[in-house]
Amino acid sequence: MKQSHDFSKGKRGRIIAPKPAPRGKTRITIRLDEDLVDHFLKQAETSGGATGYQTLINEALRQHVEGKAPKLEETLRRIVREEMRAAS
Repeated sequence: MKQSHDFSKGKRGRIIAPKPAPRGKTRITIRLDEDLVDHFLKQAETSGGATGYQTLINEALRQHVEGKAPKLEETLRRIVREEMRAAS
C-alpha cells in the first residue's frame, strides 16, 4: 500500500449516479391519521401481499379525484331504501 495518496483531482459526491426515479411517481412526505393507515395496511394484508398499502391509498385518491368513488349521499339513500323494504 502506498504511503500517501494524491486526491488533488478527486471530486466530492457520489461515485455512482443514483438510479432514476420511476416515471409518473413523485416521492413525498405526508402525515396521515393512524386509523387510515391501519385500514389500508389491513387491506394490503388480506390481499396476501399482492397489493401494497401505498398502492391502495393511491387508488382510493384516484377514485375520489376522478369522481368514481361512491358518493356518501347515494350510499346512504340506498341503505335507507333497503332497510325500509326489509322492515315492510
